[in-house]
Amino acid sequence: MATVAMLLCVILLLVRAPLGAKAAPRPPNIVFLLMDDMGWGDLGVFGEPSKETPNLDRMAAEGMLFPSFYTANPLCSPSRAALLTGRLPIRNGFYTTNGHARNAYTPQEIVGGIQDSEFLLPELLKKAGYVNKIVGKWHLGHRPQFHPLKHGFDEWFGSPNCHFGPYDNKTRPNIPLYRNWQMVGRFYEDFPINLKTGEANLTQIYLKEAVDFIKKQQAQEQPFFLYWAIDATHAPVYASKSFLGTSQRGRYGDAVREIDDSIGKILKLLQDLSIQEETFVFFTSDNGAALISAPSQGGSNGPFLCGKQTTFEGGMREPAIAWWPGHIAAGQGIDFCPGQNVSGVTTHSQEEHSGLPLLFHLGRDPGEKYPISVSSIEYRDTLQRIFPVVEEHKKTMVPAEPQLNVCNPAVMIIDVKTWPLLGNLGRFLAHHCHLLSPPRNFLYHILKMADIDVPQLGI
Repeated sequence: MATVAMLLCVILLLVRAPLGAKAAPRPPNIVFLLMDDMGWGDLGVFGEPSKETPNLDRMAAEGMLFPSFYTANPLCSPSRAALLTGRLPIRNGFYTTNGHARNAYTPQEIVGGIQDSEFLLPELLKKAGYVNKIVGKWHLGHRPQFHPLKHGFDEWFGSPNCHFGPYDNKTRPNIPLYRNWQMVGRFYEDFPINLKTGEANLTQIYLKEAVDFIKKQQAQEQPFFLYWAIDATHAPVYASKSFLGTSQRGRYGDAVREIDDSIGKILKLLQDLSIQEETFVFFTSDNGAALISAPSQGGSNGPFLCGKQTTFEGGMREPAIAWWPGHIAAGQGIDFCPGQNVSGVTTHSQEEHSGLPLLFHLGRDPGEKYPISVSSIEYRDTLQRIFPVVEEHKKTMVPAEPQLNVCNPAVMIIDVKTWPLLGNLGRFLAHHCHLLSPPRNFLYHILKMADIDVPQLGI
């Protein structure tokens, strides 16, 4: 098998075809299930031996499995920014050029975020009549100007960041959760997470938010976009009481089992409402499993080298499943993607940043399945050949202004008595981890399914 991330654009071209043929009265609903730090090897369908993901495995059997699906970055924020903008991190500003920002790994002191100049998927869907909701982790900035409701979402329940903490509530507050513009509590206080046992009810809360939103929009016959970006598999890993201790894989496995159960309930709801053929569902993860947290608090990247925070295969190749009964034939898998340009997808005219990207066949599986010795002659020789090419390419790049360089611990130093009076995101959060897929191509086809005139976005 040999494929690259951009093969998704070819597959979704096929996905779109039945939609036009059936002449649906309205564009399809879109449910995007984005996991946090879940690895390629965490699903039974990818060979995880405990086989504790029956609902995701069935989703793959009924839909399309992507064994070679890639994120745009092996860290949370850049990956998520690429997913929602359809532009690579170097283009949308979610990268850093200094050590202080730690490449989006620092939580609260990064004060940058998604810029108004970026067009996000929910903004484009909203123009086409969609109602958009994000449930869970945003991670594209915590200050007011970066709020998800200012970037196309109509509803939000979740946090600007991951569930880090607990903090001392003096120099650094615990991370807040929001319902739309209103802060409704904080992790470890109003939304408890027991670090000793791993117990937390957050996944069940996020599930209820998704279920209620789907039911409401269906009752109103309203096309919707649900972005379900939960973070139970990000350390510190958590699961609700009824799932703790049920997995052969420990606490991380408990979290995966609860997520799998929740996704099964979401898919069943779509079937119970008889809208499964009107709803495109896509499942993936923002980046590879965090091996630094393994084994009890980290997942599996299967046979691939390394994981999160690295650009090795384990950090970039993600589990991915598409499900759309009546449109995606059951049991489809991908083994090969021949070299080709895709008209209208691999072109861009807004800004000529670089040459046209090409879908190509590498000739063999690109996965680094074996350790690489950095002291070997082969390794040094390869670097000597690669570096000049990289440096030459850098000369032609037109990067955006890096958003993750802007670190300011002073924004966190607040009198505790003033917190209830602030009333916005600006004083609280900022940055750590989250998602992606081949950004431009994935976004293009989501919009085409929604019958939206796709703007020409430079990648």
